[in-house]
Amino acid sequence: MNSGFPPLVDSHAHLDSSQYDGDRAETITRARDNGISHILTIGCDLESSAKNIAIAEEYEQIYAAVGVHPHDATEINAAALDKLRLMLSHPKVVALGEIGLDYFRDRSPRDIQRNAFREQIRLAKELKKPLIIHDRDAHDEVVQILEEEDAAAVGGVLHCFSGDLAMAQKCLALGFYLSFPGPITYPKNALTRNIVKAIPLDRILVETDCPYLAPQKYRGKRNEPAYVRYTAEKLAEIKGLSLEDVARITSRNCFDLFTIGTVDQSSKIAYKIRNSLYLNITNRCTNSCIFCAKFSDFVVKGHALKLTHEPSVEEVKQAIGDPTRYAEIVFCGYGEPLLRLDLVKSVARWIKEQQIPVRVNTDGLANLVHGRNILPELAGLIDSISISLNASSAEEYQSLCRSAYGKKSYQAVKDFIQQAGQYIPEVRATAVTYPGVDMARAEQVAQDLGVSFRAREYHEVG
Repeated sequence: MNSGFPPLVDSHAHLDSSQYDGDRAETITRARDNGISHILTIGCDLESSAKNIAIAEEYEQIYAAVGVHPHDATEINAAALDKLRLMLSHPKVVALGEIGLDYFRDRSPRDIQRNAFREQIRLAKELKKPLIIHDRDAHDEVVQILEEEDAAAVGGVLHCFSGDLAMAQKCLALGFYLSFPGPITYPKNALTRNIVKAIPLDRILVETDCPYLAPQKYRGKRNEPAYVRYTAEKLAEIKGLSLEDVARITSRNCFDLFTIGTVDQSSKIAYKIRNSLYLNITNRCTNSCIFCAKFSDFVVKGHALKLTHEPSVEEVKQAIGDPTRYAEIVFCGYGEPLLRLDLVKSVARWIKEQQIPVRVNTDGLANLVHGRNILPELAGLIDSISISLNASSAEEYQSLCRSAYGKKSYQAVKDFIQQAGQYIPEVRATAVTYPGVDMARAEQVAQDLGVSFRAREYHEVG
């Protein structure tokens, strides 16, 4: 596929719909031509589940989910569960869904809906398949049943998420993803866009739910997988990222949840976010911060940053390629870059020769690490430095960051921040919004040190 668009996954489509009977093949071709790398087509009853498996068998890039929707909950019995069990053994069936509760249309009695929901969650746990959840006007009960049935054991996604932020946080805590379709592009749908803005992108999927819920550009018309790009564009706008970023991250999310697609390891040394290039030169760190995500994985905005070895100067330059393609180049990565001070100086000198701004994101402990004031060595090489203050007192800092240098670490960070302005044009202190941290006091510490301050959002997920 070489469409010119960044590859996206439509994580929820209904390609078996009769609305595609006249042009199903053409619809799938249009999706490919618009950069849709994979499509997950979803069953709503036994018949549609079988149809979606047949479609998945015909097209390499299409996968299927099977399940019984709450509208058809009366279909669930021992025989039906056996049929689903057999379908779920198919190599192209990656999830059980869509299942759940629908108290808006109430096409099945509610007690039968609840039973069908629970039975299918138990089947998913038996077969270790993720869940695709339908929830309409049943938010509290959906969460309650997911909790009571320990659905977190397999995880899944709340498709077409329509709950509030409190519900979103409960679902994230259960290890579920949230998926959003075309309506986030509707001018009057600010409430959902606010939820999208508040939750971490690494727990979001994009979908069409086609042939329904077309984005604003095609509102009122039949939806199709090619149009998921418009939802992704709106998501990028909300998150302040590029479409390429959103495509990479949501595709990685689909891989993590459904094992659809592959993981690109090519960007583990130099990785792009927006129009900046970040350099991952070590996975070692001075601290062992309790909020650091690398204790669960090494993925940052869809980039896999687990190094097999620490790259040399030449390897870093090769990974960068032409520095003039970027607005800035940032030493950051999944470790403390100033542990490799000589490499930072060498690569920064080469970048500066090409008149590209250079930034360093650091924990501010380099002077302790190297036993000297290293800031003069960065003069003329580094244009901007972002230093992790993270606390308003030495005690708070040590409890959060667990530095190997103990209680003297916090004062060392403050000294580093205060001295940095003598050698580097732009200095900023940052703190992670970890629960219990007094951000107002941390900002005041930064102001007292004479530098700007930025709060870095912390998202706790299951």
